Amino acid sequence: MAYRELIKNFEKVRAYMREFYVYGFKSRTEYDTKSARSYDNERRRLESWLGDHMRFTQTPEGKNVFLSVDSRVTRKNPFYKAWKAKSFTDGDITLHFVIFDILYDPKTKMTLTELIKEIDERLSSGMAFDESTLRKKLKEYAEEGIIRIEKGGRKVLYSRAPDTDITALNDVIDFFSEVAPCGVVGSFLQDRQPLHPELFTFKHHYITQAMDSDVMATLFEAIRSHRYIIIDNLSKHSNGLRTVRLVPLKIYISAQNGRQNLLAFHEKANRLNSYRLDYMSNIRIEDEVCEKFDALRGALSKAEAHMWGVNCKWNIKHVEHVEFEVKIEDDEQFIVHRLEREKRCGYVEKIDDNHYRYAAEVFDTTEMLPWIRTFISRITKMNFSNRTAENQFKTDVREMYRIYGLEGGIDDDI
Repeated sequence: MAYRELIKNFEKVRAYMREFYVYGFKSRTEYDTKSARSYDNERRRLESWLGDHMRFTQTPEGKNVFLSVDSRVTRKNPFYKAWKAKSFTDGDITLHFVIFDILYDPKTKMTLTELIKEIDERLSSGMAFDESTLRKKLKEYAEEGIIRIEKGGRKVLYSRAPDTDITALNDVIDFFSEVAPCGVVGSFLQDRQPLHPELFTFKHHYITQAMDSDVMATLFEAIRSHRYIIIDNLSKHSNGLRTVRLVPLKIYISAQNGRQNLLAFHEKANRLNSYRLDYMSNIRIEDEVCEKFDALRGALSKAEAHMWGVNCKWNIKHVEHVEFEVKIEDDEQFIVHRLEREKRCGYVEKIDDNHYRYAAEVFDTTEMLPWIRTFISRITKMNFSNRTAENQFKTDVREMYRIYGLEGGIDDDI
């Protein structure tokens, strides 16, 4: 098939965008899931959209292609460009522009018959559209809010919805298009904005979330309608796709790394599971409504009292105790403030002016370890009911001391 820059199915380039940006260490010969020609076509597309961010390195295995984006200085997510490369049929694109050329003035109102006649007169290419096709397209646009349908006596009249002035919202759109789920919607609005000063830069700019915008939107739709979904999920154990049927309940986004997870009920296994959005593909919303959706959301709300991350269980009695004490100096109240701000499902207790205790009952202690390590120089005592996790924590500290050639190491009584 001849190369085309526009795409019909975003899933075709989604995997390559992630490979090039997140990993970026493979040569052409290592992309063996599809043909070499497919690789070349997808690489050319990405070069066309993201040429300013494409980089190349030469290795003994060949030339490695990768995407390099400094998210700290990038004001607008460059991956949104991929969503603006949708392909259209000649008929779709022609009908779209001729409708809005005829109905350019919102005061213009026409019947379906009048529109068909006007379209036929304007098109000299021999292309023709029947009433059924035009009616479906107008209904589609009416559902999107860009065409208005009203009755004028016994006639049905169509008109273009008036423009909405969004210039007063420029700063709002600039901000939320980068931080909100499905921010690509805001990017399309930005394309209509006049030039204006851009006020925001982002310390934590998780630009890879743009690749999963369609997944996120589909899940939101299923959650809102309480419907079952079927997904193809990449198994981290077998590295293959597995088809599962789920009831989607809630989406969690990590403030630490931007990773997006779906908490869902796996009816066949009778358990709550988390699924990474970047592992999902081919999501289908079923017609069947889950009658016990509210009960499942209630069970999840109870479980959240013991969730540090996304690991979740039905039985809230099967929890692990996590406790540690920290020492602070007289001028380090900011450490206490941080504990209070980031405690999530735990609590902070004052022992004396210079010692504080943090404790929590969680489903999975290992999810907490990266956070606990940030207090490593202040911890004076710890007690985990999960001894494996506690021993792993101490082993990691000893290894750190060894790597940096530090004396002493961690005290065994901590």
